[in-house]
Amino acid sequence: MKKFRKVLDGLTTSSPGGTIGSPSCGSAAGTPTATPTKEIDVQETLVSENFQLCKTVRHGFPYQPTALAFDPVQKILAVGSRTGGIRILGRPGVDCYCQHDSGAAVLHLQFLINEGALVTACADDTLHLWNLRQRRPAVLHSLKFNRERITFCHLPFQSKWLYVGTERGNTHIVNIESFILSGYVIMWNKAIELSTKTHPGPVVHLSDSPKDEGKLLIGFESGTIVQWDLRGKKADFRIYYDEAIHSVGWHHEGKQFMCSHSDGSLSMWNLRNTTRPFQVTFPHGKIQKDGKKESCKPILKVEYKTSRNSEPFVIFSGGLSYDKAGRRPTLTIMHGKAITVLEMDYPIVEFMALCETPYNNEVQEPYAVVVLLEKDLIVVDLTQSNFPVFENPYPMDIHESPVTCTAYFADCPPNIIPILYSIGAKHKKTGYSQKEWPVAGGLWTLGSHTYPEIIVTGHADGSIKFWDASAITLQMLYKLKTSKAFEKPKPAEGRAAELVEEDPFAIQMVSWCPQSRIFCVVGISAHIILYRFSKYDANTQIVSLEVRLQYEAEDVISPSENENNPCFSESGSQSPQTHHQHPASPGTPEGNKDSTPCIKVKDRMVRVPPGYQAELVIQLLWVDGEPPQQITSLDINSAYGLLAFGNCNGLAVVDYLQKTILLCMSTLDVYGAADPYQRLTRSPRRNRQSTSEFCMRGLSNFYSDSKKRIRTSYQSLTELSDNQQSIDMERSKSPTSVHYSTSLHNDPRILPEPVASLRASHCSPVFYLLDNVKGPGRKLSLPTDLKTDLDHVNGHCTSPTSQPKPRVPMGPEGPRLTRRGAGRPPFRKAQSAACMEISLPVSHTEESRENSFSRSRSSSVSSIDRDTKEAITTLQFGESFGRKSDALPTPCLWVGTSLGVVLLIPMSIPTDNEERMEEPVTIGPSGMVLMLKGSVLHFSFLDCMGALIQSPHEVWRDLNAPEDPDRPRRRKLVHFSPSSSQDNYGEGHLAVVCSEKQAKVILMPSQSCLFVHNITESSFVLRADVVSVCNSVCLACFCANGHVMTLSLPSLRPLMDVNYLPMTDMRIARTFCFTNGGQALYLSSPTEIQRITYSQEMFDNLQEMLGELFTPIETPEAQNRGFLKGFFGGNSHNFDREELFGETSAGKGSRSLAQHIPGQAGMEGMKVAASGVVGDLARARIALDERGQRLGELEDRTALMMTSAETFSKHAHGLMLKCKDKKWYQF
Repeated sequence: MKKFRKVLDGLTTSSPGGTIGSPSCGSAAGTPTATPTKEIDVQETLVSENFQLCKTVRHGFPYQPTALAFDPVQKILAVGSRTGGIRILGRPGVDCYCQHDSGAAVLHLQFLINEGALVTACADDTLHLWNLRQRRPAVLHSLKFNRERITFCHLPFQSKWLYVGTERGNTHIVNIESFILSGYVIMWNKAIELSTKTHPGPVVHLSDSPKDEGKLLIGFESGTIVQWDLRGKKADFRIYYDEAIHSVGWHHEGKQFMCSHSDGSLSMWNLRNTTRPFQVTFPHGKIQKDGKKESCKPILKVEYKTSRNSEPFVIFSGGLSYDKAGRRPTLTIMHGKAITVLEMDYPIVEFMALCETPYNNEVQEPYAVVVLLEKDLIVVDLTQSNFPVFENPYPMDIHESPVTCTAYFADCPPNIIPILYSIGAKHKKTGYSQKEWPVAGGLWTLGSHTYPEIIVTGHADGSIKFWDASAITLQMLYKLKTSKAFEKPKPAEGRAAELVEEDPFAIQMVSWCPQSRIFCVVGISAHIILYRFSKYDANTQIVSLEVRLQYEAEDVISPSENENNPCFSESGSQSPQTHHQHPASPGTPEGNKDSTPCIKVKDRMVRVPPGYQAELVIQLLWVDGEPPQQITSLDINSAYGLLAFGNCNGLAVVDYLQKTILLCMSTLDVYGAADPYQRLTRSPRRNRQSTSEFCMRGLSNFYSDSKKRIRTSYQSLTELSDNQQSIDMERSKSPTSVHYSTSLHNDPRILPEPVASLRASHCSPVFYLLDNVKGPGRKLSLPTDLKTDLDHVNGHCTSPTSQPKPRVPMGPEGPRLTRRGAGRPPFRKAQSAACMEISLPVSHTEESRENSFSRSRSSSVSSIDRDTKEAITTLQFGESFGRKSDALPTPCLWVGTSLGVVLLIPMSIPTDNEERMEEPVTIGPSGMVLMLKGSVLHFSFLDCMGALIQSPHEVWRDLNAPEDPDRPRRRKLVHFSPSSSQDNYGEGHLAVVCSEKQAKVILMPSQSCLFVHNITESSFVLRADVVSVCNSVCLACFCANGHVMTLSLPSLRPLMDVNYLPMTDMRIARTFCFTNGGQALYLSSPTEIQRITYSQEMFDNLQEMLGELFTPIETPEAQNRGFLKGFFGGNSHNFDREELFGETSAGKGSRSLAQHIPGQAGMEGMKVAASGVVGDLARARIALDERGQRLGELEDRTALMMTSAETFSKHAHGLMLKCKDKKWYQF
């Protein structure tokens, strides 16, 4: 615990301009910057030992799945992905994610059934053995094949020898225990006949015969099937079929098997006669009029499973006829004469039948089919005739519509989760199977370190999903569709059609007050919806407010001709900052598109169900044929009844209780007389057309008159393609950006190559959003792409504040073309996942950003030499001191801009409930407080003891509840005054302000800068939050170069700096968010949410919170085959693989063919073993555990034997009593 004694500045603080320009707010981290007048003690309890960064759990559907495996005894499921990840799933709560270090795609998965281990085969031809007997699985061994590519793997039940088929047609055998290659090899030229002139192709199937384990069935791609006698090292029979083979399925008796082929046929083969199949069927091939059969697609996989009480199940994927275009992928279930075709929403990657027994020579009794699709996982119930699907307990539908924003709330009110669940449960789908979810393995218990957590995701279709994230699980609570507040969009014409958004309701950001249950969303069509929660349905009419938030032409400053500014042309008549309007001719769609919103609100009474109900919609309007700018910041306060939002044009404040607009002005007007820049005199506003007295006429045409069609959409991020590089680029596209044609550019240097663009552009996403303002055409979306901001060569990201741009030659279209700057590439579609980050504001050119804290801070600058179009980047309501002379805190609005300026707007709000609904709220901007480097990202307030001051809020009340005359519904407000607990410290509070470059702590009301810390020089902060950790608070930051940092408060002392994600991409940047308790999350892929912790306390308790993948279960005994079956059924039990494949008989495998690599877990075990007493203790502990387990099993068996003996004794005694008095002739 460290005590900081800092000296505060009194009432002699200089003016804001002088304070900003003075070196007192210098860059030395953690240095006090005040003159001594008053003393304060702040005790900081957080130290570096309180922080530890690690991943906790991953939710969602595995991105780009490739393989599937199931352990029938442990009942756990494994899914491999193209990126080298493995998801292991059991009962709800048992969800584990593993990642191969190589990142190679997982091609095959094989469980060591009931052994707690998993074998993976990756695309880099490496086998890995994973230990699942620990909560975080680790690789024990790896085996790298050097000369041959792995195509198939098979591990017989209760065997330690793994069969590995290769692309050359050879079959190798690997010892699972030692992960060493056996010298026993089945070469392809030995498997086929010597007379065969062609290569049989890669191995596509390996399986041992159910009748005899010494017989191995090998299927080659060309259609050749060989049964290899492992003992005799020869082929029992060979089958040469005309069609290529995709899979093989055995009958459990081992007398026949079924093959699926590339022509859509299924062939049945009997081992008694292998010259030809005894049955060939085309399940979906019909005979045409000319007598020929329809050509069908390949059947990629078939499973042949028997049942005691019914006909066998034949399950396969594919096989449909080619002429039926547009049909969805199907899974076909043939049960006797009945054929059921199940249509899937996505292509089938893999499927697997779940059976009662792990033995392949017993009746299989399939009870379910797991179907792995490209974007979903379903399980079909085979025990019911209509084949219903099971209700999936995992959150596999996060990506149902592409995620566009996220929010994370910890320590929520405990009653909010049950209420949301009860409302959401009424809208759940029905028709699921009534049986329990069959993947029920593992063990998970609710840990002691749990508290209510909620994750909110916004989606491209305008839907909002609330998730219960308590105890590192994820469960759907409630779904809200924001599109229901609007009419269906009608097809547009002209320019409006060019700019129309294919997803007009896409969610851009959310703001939620869990205490008052007021929820606010910002949509991509420049609209805001305010929701109130109610447990009752109601008939309501949504109130709509329309705002003309447009920038004034007179507010833009024209630079002098001799100033070095690449963003403006030298000719005054062609300067883009004059922005003269170009009204369209009458009759054109552009001429009619004025003072209208992008989408229309329903203007009639609507019936709304219980849950979140829309109360108010605020929409920005088109002005002079130009669409409104995107909303970049939002804050709502339920105690004040106010809502504030801003964009690159200005700021607006709305009273949602009285449904009125209180403030609507440009950013420059908010400055008032405290403007730090010298600007040209503004002429009187002309043609004022506004919705309130503060609304202004919009600035003239920001956009070119190009008629090129600019349409983007949310692209599917999970389409599989052979061209991985191209498909990755396609997946990274979304409707949040515009595309510029090269024909619009005159200077070829302005349009560099894509790779060069990635390296040359150093713009921050915070300042990258406004670059479409003067481009050729404007789309209703955020044209941001962080990939252009990151230097992927060295892993660092640089903000334009650190590197000025060179001058670019101007052409005739210079004002339009150079808006992006010299090194900026054309806009591309950005990541669909979270394409609109909550705190990403908009700004201007890159040189402007350099000037934002270098030139503007210099006293020698007499006027602004750039376009001063500022964006409102962050807003925060709270109790503060609007002016230095204030003695008591009052409601205030803190405003942060893209130039790093912090403004303070005090407000006067009536306190009486009745007056609040009638009297107006007065607002008066008081001017600038301070300036920081880079865009302002976050505000928080501390009292002078260092405790976090919560924003005041209203206690939730249900407006639709029946009236109670004894208890009238009145607004109950909860205030957190900054001086309530500071009698010994006097009045005042601390304000924590963080920008993308630095953080400052200032004292209010004197506005003295106490501490300042430069967070990063080579990069920029993407997300910053003041969070609670270990009963204290700290400032958590996530930088574009992947660093996660925490700073103490109020001293801004660095506590943690971890290079967590060196290759940051746009999806992570847009969805990363911190919360209390030392937790954070981000969208690791378009379909998965990754949660992390930076708290040492949670890191220590993580093992307790995770589920157990392996639980001790006794392996089911094989059925008694009977004397006759054992005598005539073959000698499968006499087969000794160790004798055949062991080193003594087969020798060692070639070292040049495969290289053994010890895993990390294996190395750790060797280190423990080599550490003397520690190793002995570890071995003794393991031996004791095993002995205890064996003793437990022995005790159970002894108890079973005793029970059997007692039963036998009772029966014998009863028989004796019955026969005691009988004569011999009576028997």
